[in-house]
Amino acid sequence: MENYSKSVVAVILGGGAGSRLSPLTATRSKPAVPIAGKYRLVDIPISNCINSNINRMFVLTQFNSASLNKHIKNTYHFSAFSSGFVDILAAEQTPDNPGWFQGTADAVKQSLRHIGNFEYDYILILSGDQLYQMDFSEMIANHKAQHADITIATIPVGDREAPEFGILKTNEEHFITSFIEKPKKELLPEWTSDTGAEMQKQGRNYLASMGIYIFNKKILDHLLYEKNPKATDFGKEIIPESIDNHKVISYQYDGYWTDIGNIYSFFEANLALTDDVPLFNLFDNNKTVYSRARMLPPAKISGTTLEKTIIAEGSIINASRIEQSVVGIRSRIGHGTTVVSAYIMGNDFYETLSEMESNKEKGLPKIGIGERCYIKDAIIDKNCRIGNDVKIIGGKHLPNSDHPLYSVKDGIVVVRKSAILPDGFVI
Repeated sequence: MENYSKSVVAVILGGGAGSRLSPLTATRSKPAVPIAGKYRLVDIPISNCINSNINRMFVLTQFNSASLNKHIKNTYHFSAFSSGFVDILAAEQTPDNPGWFQGTADAVKQSLRHIGNFEYDYILILSGDQLYQMDFSEMIANHKAQHADITIATIPVGDREAPEFGILKTNEEHFITSFIEKPKKELLPEWTSDTGAEMQKQGRNYLASMGIYIFNKKILDHLLYEKNPKATDFGKEIIPESIDNHKVISYQYDGYWTDIGNIYSFFEANLALTDDVPLFNLFDNNKTVYSRARMLPPAKISGTTLEKTIIAEGSIINASRIEQSVVGIRSRIGHGTTVVSAYIMGNDFYETLSEMESNKEKGLPKIGIGERCYIKDAIIDKNCRIGNDVKIIGGKHLPNSDHPLYSVKDGIVVVRKSAILPDGFVI
């Protein structure tokens, strides 16, 4: 694998306010949302870069970025003998630009004044809210071999997903000839592509942009500063306008990839990790997912029947049954409790015995999940205090709604961070 530490910089876009992932994004940015019980979404693109020998990364943020900044500062330390770094670039007001980032292209453009201090030939632009394992070095090698100006990573999708993406068409050499952002259903027949026999068998006949781009440095500067200085978005403006005048190629990726755009896709992606052979493989020696190394004790489990469940370190579990669930760091689950199809994010700290005693006198439940509870189709955010005999049963019977302690989205109950649900509470 070629080492791209000198020729490539990666820019990871922190995304907007993340309102479709609320209430998980009420106090944190989208890339800081915990996944798989012990990681954060931003760990995915950073790990893909490290595994691809790309070690100079900028993460662009503007909303609720405190927990993301803290996570990156505590996690990614390269040695003094390496040129590697992960730097946060927060949106900043300047005399010539008093506003926030207006879109993906505007975010990159505003950040180029800092990124431009480094030498590089190619800039790799990534999203901070996708789940996938990809070797970018192969994509860059292909970009160089094709003498491309811009490469767009693409993935074959079916009829149902196509209207949510930028869809493109290519010629025999994989050069992109046309591009449409979020086409209406009735336009789809005109946008089918030869995605290969295997993909066509699955009904995946359209090439969708993954929001992963490689730009030659000079081309990006030209597009942002000279060609269209008012453009704010790659998908809506920069890419469609580049196709006629530049060599824009498609790099088709056929592996697992999911865009964590809303609560349902987030919930589905986490629970899929409990499958016998998950499509996103956390157990791959060559595709390590890096995160903050915590000095936590191993999980302790007593009297619990476990079925297709991931349990993170530091947990103390006395539940009667946990099935198809992800249980995060430092989780506590009491006797007689059943958890089915749920993501329990865990806790940031342990309560001491004296704190538990003092909280009990105040009528506060212990941190974690109490005894004899039943939890199904739910996401329990961090540091919640759920009392005894609490019932949380999600499902299509529940309408979408927002409450001070929880929200319901697509039948999934999301209990807000640090919420307190008293004994006997029922959702």
